[in-house]
Amino acid sequence: MEILLAVSRGIIEKIAGPLVVATGMRDANMFDVVRVSNQKLIGEIIEIHGDKASIQVYEETSGLGPGEPVESTGEPLSVELAPGLISSIFDGIQRPLDDIMKISGTNIQRGVNVKSIKRDIKWHFVPSVKEGDKVSGGDIIGTVAETEVVNHKIMVPNGVSGTVASIKEGDFTVDETVCVLSEGEKDTAVTMLQKWPVRRGRPYSQKLSPDMPLVTGQRVIDTLFPLAKGGVAAVPGPFGSGKTVVQHQLAKWAAADIVVYIGCGERGNEMTDVLNEFPELIDPKTGKSLMQRTVLIANTSDMPVAAREASIYTGITIAEYFRDMGYVVALMADSTSRWAEALREMSGRLEEMPGEEGYPAYLGSRLAQFYERAGRVLSVGSAPREGALSVIGAVSPPGGDISEPVSQATLRIVKVFWGLDSALAYKRHFPAVNWLNSYSLYADSLADWLAANTGDAWNECRSRLMSLLQDEAELEEIVKLVGIDALSPSDRLKLEAARSIREDYLHQDAFHEVDTFTSLGKQLTMMELILEYYDQSKQALSEGMNIDTLVNLPVRERIGRIKYVEENYVAEEAESIRVDLAKQIANTQKNGGDY
Repeated sequence: MEILLAVSRGIIEKIAGPLVVATGMRDANMFDVVRVSNQKLIGEIIEIHGDKASIQVYEETSGLGPGEPVESTGEPLSVELAPGLISSIFDGIQRPLDDIMKISGTNIQRGVNVKSIKRDIKWHFVPSVKEGDKVSGGDIIGTVAETEVVNHKIMVPNGVSGTVASIKEGDFTVDETVCVLSEGEKDTAVTMLQKWPVRRGRPYSQKLSPDMPLVTGQRVIDTLFPLAKGGVAAVPGPFGSGKTVVQHQLAKWAAADIVVYIGCGERGNEMTDVLNEFPELIDPKTGKSLMQRTVLIANTSDMPVAAREASIYTGITIAEYFRDMGYVVALMADSTSRWAEALREMSGRLEEMPGEEGYPAYLGSRLAQFYERAGRVLSVGSAPREGALSVIGAVSPPGGDISEPVSQATLRIVKVFWGLDSALAYKRHFPAVNWLNSYSLYADSLADWLAANTGDAWNECRSRLMSLLQDEAELEEIVKLVGIDALSPSDRLKLEAARSIREDYLHQDAFHEVDTFTSLGKQLTMMELILEYYDQSKQALSEGMNIDTLVNLPVRERIGRIKYVEENYVAEEAESIRVDLAKQIANTQKNGGDY
């Protein structure tokens, strides 16, 4: 982050942890970036009273004293957007951790000043416009092969337009001129580097309705609680319920071109696991490392608390930039609870009136500002591109209690709730999404797309699965009171069908090479087989067949194991199972209980 010409100078009057109050800042503006003390610590103005500015400092403030200088840069906290973002690992204010390590070793020193985007790397720029073409903000003027799988599209900065006076192909650093635009007598040099303030959403020309699913390959998500492209989801769950594995699965398998992963205030060892595992995860779409389409932002719990507050804005601004190129972007924020704790601490230092459980009264509106930046949109420019930004926020409620303020404020905003259940996790049922208290408000708007792209039976099968699972929950209460023998044969069959749904369909092994991902077509086939077993057994039951015989049909094992069958052989195996099912039920009826 560069030090610009100071527009306001003051001196420190008070220090309270990450909060510094400076006087003499009358000419500064809200959200200006400032340099605090002679060590040039990075801070941001968050409150102004007269000539006093309250500054949240993104670095450790111990050892600072009153009377030290404060300089405003006159610019808001911004991120640098250019080739070099993909596969990078940044801290909460977009400082590359590998460059910091070269300067200060394994512990970040205070006042480290490094460029967010490396200036010494040359990128091969290929123009996509020619001299004489008219372009405006958001238009693509060329491309750079940033990694083997990501083509970085260089866009005209917003607010700039004109006729292409000159453009050249070749190898350039991000701050070298690649194109000159002429408008009247004014010439504007365009580089591959843009800056954008993190607290302001990037513009778009139109927001589209969320009527296409973000296919994840995770059956409990795609079937029961789908997420739309450009949608928002919350994953609350207690410690050990599998939040991180769910996010890994979504990063690896979701139908997204770019993944932005924000580790916001998480434990250092968990973040280390992510940093070690992501480069080793093989992208199933390309066979390359997943890092070749990933941006990581690491802001662990031992880093200064104020930087957590900035980290999610840094992440979502980078995600919006790739969305504007026309990519489908998935952003994982892990976890928004730690971000809310940073808000609470800064609010307490500012001596604001606390809200529920000490969180500031504006917690809900700040969460909404973050999540509302998601969406499927048409970009600005003369040739609008469709891009989508989906946001999946993990929530870590203390003790798993989702009645606490952060979870409740999140649920008022998001449209998908994947409630992770520690009881399911202890039973080794993963993903541990509780199907009775989770929901998706996108299900109705996605119904037409799913019916058109998978088959008319999809929505009916989904409804029947949910109905059987709800019936099972009611019957389980009766079983606890009076035992299973008190149930009628038809109710016992319902319990068996629901068990098949739970164990054979909703349970999914993230580490099995076939079961880790299930296409929508295979999901529909699996649903149909379970329901065909239920329907044919129900018919046989009404004709007098014994319930125990139906429960123990050998074909049930084949139905349960189809999830381990490779996609190419699913249709053939399903047809064989259908023949087997009909034959076993017919033989049993004919032979009086013998298969």
